[in-house]
Amino acid sequence: MTTMNEATRRQIMAARPDMSTWVSANAGSGKTKVLTDRVARLLLDGTPPQHILCLTYTKAAAAEMQNRLFKRLGDWAMLPDPELIKELTALAPEKSLDSETLRHARTLFARAIETPGGLKIQTIHSFCSALLRRFPLEAGVSPQFKEMDDRQSRRMVSEIIEDIALGPKRDVIDDVALYVSDLDLTDLALSIVSKRDQFFPPRQKADIWSWFNLPTGYDETRLLKDVFLGGEKDMLLACATLMEASSASDQKTAALFRHWAELEPDLSLVENLCDKLLAKETAKTNPLQSKFYAQHSSLPTRKLIDAHPGAFDHLESFMKRVEAVRPHLFGLKDARKTLALHRFAQELLPPYMERKAELGLLDFDDMIRRARDLLSISNVSQWVLYRLDGGIDHILVDEAQDTSPDQWRVVQLLAGEFTAGEGARADVTRTIFVVGDHKQSIYSFQGAAPEAFDQMKEHFGERLKAVGQPLQDLSLQYSFRSSPAILTATDTVFAAIGGEGVGGIPEHIAFFDDIPGRVDLWSLETPEDLSKEEKEEREKEASRWEEPLDVIHPEEPNPRLAKRIANFVAEQLEHGSLPDKNGKGRKIEAGDILILVQRRSPLFRLILKELKSHPARIPVAGADRMTLNDEMAVKDLRSLLAFLSLQDDDLALAETLKSPLFNWSERDLYQLAHGRTTITLWRALYERRKEWPETFEVLEDLRQTADFLRPYDLIERVLIRHDGRRKFIARLGKEAEDGLDALLHQARNYETTETPSLTGFIAWLESQTIQLKRVLDENSNLVRVMTAHGSKGLEAPIVILPDTLKTLRETKDEFVSPEPDQIVWKGAGGQRSDQTKETLNRLKMADLEEDRRLLYVAMTRAEKWLIVCGAGKESAGTWYDLIKTGLNTLETETLDLAGAPGQRYAWGVWPDAPETHKDAASQNPVMPEWSRAPAGVVAQDTNRISPSDLGGAKALSGEEAALDKDAAMRRGSQLHRLIELLPDVAEDRREDVARFVLSTGEDPALDSEVPGLLHEALGVINQTYDWDVFGPNSLSEVPYTSTLNGHIIHGIIDRLIVTPDKVQIVDYKSNTVIPDRIEDIPEGLLRQLGAYAEACHRIYPDREIEVALLWTKTATLCPVPLNIVMAALGRAATS
Repeated sequence: MTTMNEATRRQIMAARPDMSTWVSANAGSGKTKVLTDRVARLLLDGTPPQHILCLTYTKAAAAEMQNRLFKRLGDWAMLPDPELIKELTALAPEKSLDSETLRHARTLFARAIETPGGLKIQTIHSFCSALLRRFPLEAGVSPQFKEMDDRQSRRMVSEIIEDIALGPKRDVIDDVALYVSDLDLTDLALSIVSKRDQFFPPRQKADIWSWFNLPTGYDETRLLKDVFLGGEKDMLLACATLMEASSASDQKTAALFRHWAELEPDLSLVENLCDKLLAKETAKTNPLQSKFYAQHSSLPTRKLIDAHPGAFDHLESFMKRVEAVRPHLFGLKDARKTLALHRFAQELLPPYMERKAELGLLDFDDMIRRARDLLSISNVSQWVLYRLDGGIDHILVDEAQDTSPDQWRVVQLLAGEFTAGEGARADVTRTIFVVGDHKQSIYSFQGAAPEAFDQMKEHFGERLKAVGQPLQDLSLQYSFRSSPAILTATDTVFAAIGGEGVGGIPEHIAFFDDIPGRVDLWSLETPEDLSKEEKEEREKEASRWEEPLDVIHPEEPNPRLAKRIANFVAEQLEHGSLPDKNGKGRKIEAGDILILVQRRSPLFRLILKELKSHPARIPVAGADRMTLNDEMAVKDLRSLLAFLSLQDDDLALAETLKSPLFNWSERDLYQLAHGRTTITLWRALYERRKEWPETFEVLEDLRQTADFLRPYDLIERVLIRHDGRRKFIARLGKEAEDGLDALLHQARNYETTETPSLTGFIAWLESQTIQLKRVLDENSNLVRVMTAHGSKGLEAPIVILPDTLKTLRETKDEFVSPEPDQIVWKGAGGQRSDQTKETLNRLKMADLEEDRRLLYVAMTRAEKWLIVCGAGKESAGTWYDLIKTGLNTLETETLDLAGAPGQRYAWGVWPDAPETHKDAASQNPVMPEWSRAPAGVVAQDTNRISPSDLGGAKALSGEEAALDKDAAMRRGSQLHRLIELLPDVAEDRREDVARFVLSTGEDPALDSEVPGLLHEALGVINQTYDWDVFGPNSLSEVPYTSTLNGHIIHGIIDRLIVTPDKVQIVDYKSNTVIPDRIEDIPEGLLRQLGAYAEACHRIYPDREIEVALLWTKTATLCPVPLNIVMAALGRAATS
């Protein structure tokens, strides 16, 4: 009981709404509950929803928190008094509850939904985006800015590189091209763009030379003069003559001396001298801190030196000069390379920024930087802060350990008024709440800096203390997730390494301290001890031409481990058990198992393959990330599109025929292709179409429509009309659907940014590798395989860690920063300056610490059973070694897993699975009688209505006389049709397309009507709105179905704008008389908007809903408050 009270007490303290609080939360300690509790208490204490800002790290986290909060508030609205009092008392024990408090609590759900702006629970990027849209002029951005994607960025830098290459500054590309090998020039440019802040202000040659401790003006000529003073050729020949009469070692060196004497002094010779005349003294603790010294006491041999006193004095002086110049040699090489980089950046970045501004594009980093500058540097920052000062009273930051320095700066500036003891509303208590965990900071590649977490804690502590508002510092040590076995093993592993990387030795307390748990360490799958002949035979087998290039022998460690894991999973699903919260046994299900790897390596793919192909038919989710171009369904559709684009493409047609769309066998394809002379494969199929009529009919239909259907519509035709979606899923599995949907999404993106064509789409699709994240649902009851990075925030009863032998390698970044204001291009491995080596050493230590934090995240995903295994040779410092070392300090038992020994640390008594009795009837169920009866006639639904049937006037008084009803509906339909189609048409073709559209159809427009309709439609499309009405996230003519009072409402939304945070509904209206005020909008139009909003709220319950009318006559967007349209819908429901 004490444990529960202590854990609850800490959560209640953290959720206090009247105190600024900094929370360090262990994994599984319930931080999301604390966040939700705090927001609920703020609302309960009367804080308006729009005055709360909650910043999360991911959109998924924002959605999760919002869903939890809305569910709680919704429950409050419906609970009887006794149950509501119990809920509120548990949330805020110190709060006195009266009837007014209960009444207020029941209104919070409606207030949270209906308040303009609503609850701001969003990512930092979403907040900055909204901030910039609110103050675009002050921030110096376009009010209609769009988010820039990787494809647009790549294309833009490619165009700029081409312009530079053709311009007067082409030499900067020539210089940088000397150093670009595996790194493509475009990739180099993109890396510069991603770190553009570090290239401003532009650096000069003298600045860069100083970074490498080079004297001003130091160059190759100066370096050579420092080494070669004159007479070196004669000295080398004289030494060689003496050495040739000495030992074999001296004779070998003499030959080298004679070779050097024949060469002209240059940098290449100096490098050779450094390599041969200097010895490397390796530091035992850190190989990167090695030193080089002249071997004048051993080269030549000591015996020869003693035999000829003074004969080698000049050689010793020469070697010391080489030793002295070595740092300058490699410093100069790094400086030259870095200078080329900065000169290239100075020509690349200005036009890149200008073009982005011209096109109104911002990337994620821009949003953070622009918001930061808006709140600090801009001369209107005080105005912006004043406006925000009136809008935000409480800031909550989730996953604070993953917040980057720039993002922290935004938070600092937002909270500046809080900590200054002043503001627009000094009488209001204003707080900041931060929750995070130093031990879980694993996203340095996205800019996260764990040290910033501690620095910000100190910063806010000092600032708040200065104004008499102390910062409450709390830690949440209780884990509601993991059993004592998991937590003890985790603490022990990190205690063995002194808490390296996690800020000290962690301490966890299990909330459920009586739940059994296990930590298993399997023996490694090590490489086979093969003889030389066996190795050669295996290599010979792998090199056969018919074998894939990336074939892995099944007896290699990785395939053996993958098969072992698949067998283990199958065995556990059949016979295994898990303890529930009460310690009783239950059967293991597929969704209980989570397999975490460090990277998507061959082992990752092998595990997925073995799980999917196992005879036990293990339910398994696909990879957590996919490369769109590598998805089999996407490849098959791409082949089909390539064939439709060019019927002479035999390979594309052959791939299409063998795909799930047609399911041809090798024999079928051979029969068609064999014996042809000069005709194409398509021509052969056409001539023999009666043998394969179904295949021919589908291909001919697609071929006939490919010329006028856009890529999106063509793919939809394949998937729906020709049953392609069902066929792909049947052959490739449910995860194929993710690739199909992603391809459709890319087709839509392409059509909104380019002039659509089939050939253009194929080229566009292949121009970039598209990485997509697949959301693996915890409730899908499938075995999940993902990276440890992707598992952040997830948990599972059983966690398997198979990728535990990875050793740290040098950072892949081409650029490193010896100091915060410096950025250098690192040189080749053995030819780096001391400054670069020191920086790489620092980065390696930082990577090592992050690797330890990633291990912590991986281990703490487990609830009850953690399994550690690996494939390869054991080595020090790996995850496997660290866990093994930790377990060796605990009392473990020996495991015998299929003859392979292992270790187990166990806590409590593991329960057996409950027995399941299967009788004959359950094994062979009898079909019920009703299943054999013929289906009855379905009654026609008479309750179906449209939003326009909800009643209320559709126009202002006096408008009806201007145009009869039929004519108004006809004109409105024609306008809707134009506004639907023309945004996707190139501007120079819109008028021709519009005239064609108006002249066709069941009711074509009169010639006299065309100019007016065209003018009005183009006016709507070309207008600039506060909303992104015709942007990439908008959809036109969206059908939906909902219900109201037993009636089925079926309608079509004119324009739907869907973003991660909100859904905006636009309804076109061609009324000739437009109301001046919102209050004058006809009732019938409000009811229609209400119906649309109600349906979208059901579909998108976690997003803000906004509605607007677009008056086509004046091209005016009129947003309407949600509470007004919902009230109108309520009147329709009661009428």
